Amino acid sequence: MANITAADVNKLRKSTGAGMMDCKKALVEAEGDFDKAITILRKKGQKIAEKRADRDSSEGAVVAKINDDNTRGVVISLNCETDFVAKNDAFVALANQMGDIALGTNSKEEFLAASFEGMTVAEKLIEQTGVIGEKIEIGGFKTLEAPFVGSYVHGNKIGALVGLSAATDASAEVAKSVSMQVASMGATTLSYKDFDPAYVASETEARIAVIEKDNIELARLGKTLKNVPEYISMSQLTPEVLAKAEDDIKAQLKAEGKPEQIWDKIVPGKLERYIADNTTLDLEKCLLDQRFIMDESVNVADYVASKGNLSVTGFERVSLA
Repeated sequence: MANITAADVNKLRKSTGAGMMDCKKALVEAEGDFDKAITILRKKGQKIAEKRADRDSSEGAVVAKINDDNTRGVVISLNCETDFVAKNDAFVALANQMGDIALGTNSKEEFLAASFEGMTVAEKLIEQTGVIGEKIEIGGFKTLEAPFVGSYVHGNKIGALVGLSAATDASAEVAKSVSMQVASMGATTLSYKDFDPAYVASETEARIAVIEKDNIELARLGKTLKNVPEYISMSQLTPEVLAKAEDDIKAQLKAEGKPEQIWDKIVPGKLERYIADNTTLDLEKCLLDQRFIMDESVNVADYVASKGNLSVTGFERVSLA
């Protein structure tokens, strides 16, 4: 039987992150052979991974990494089963190590096959499953390239990347602020111009149905009914639709006896309100059309434009939820 020393155990523990007892058992089983001991620990991890394959891994840590010249970024989530593990310093450190490796890859598959301390990332995940005793896996994986890329991570739970059209003195501030917007508001597309018409039509029908159902109950209770919009996106508000809306506003003002000479002062505000009431989908889903979280008097597009010759070229978001 090989003589297993404390130094041997510590060496294996440092290499794998496994507990002292597990390392000692593996070394004893391997008769002191360091490489065989690592293999034993990996096999243990594989068995645990197989047993816990169906477990929910909705906890974890989200990390974002940007390269040195701010032209490429990656955001990933290292998922686990419990919040206790997710908050562990060693687990967060592991997530950051993996983020550094992910920055040099172009896909989740390439990342999982990348080298990590003498093994692949996929093998490292299996090893750590054995070490931690929970299902450990890569959840989200998103990359972004642009003339300037910035990021923001909220509480290790949500991470966002934003790409800008140029690198200027204001780019770092703008990219971080808009990344915070993405993390907070969960946009799915840049602009209403990117919407598929069939998607908008389906969403319109579904949302109107929900409001009409709510109004039946509100009417029964004698409460104020919700407004039922005709549209939900600027993509539906064609010049013809807006012209008719303006005519309807003028007709209403006439019916109310408002002098025609003051209509020009009233119509723009009412038309703006009409647009706001009929673009709820844009406000929820379109980054550039959302109210800016740091100044709700402007939308994100206006904020970016106020910072000079900049535009948002793209964004990505990874969340544990």
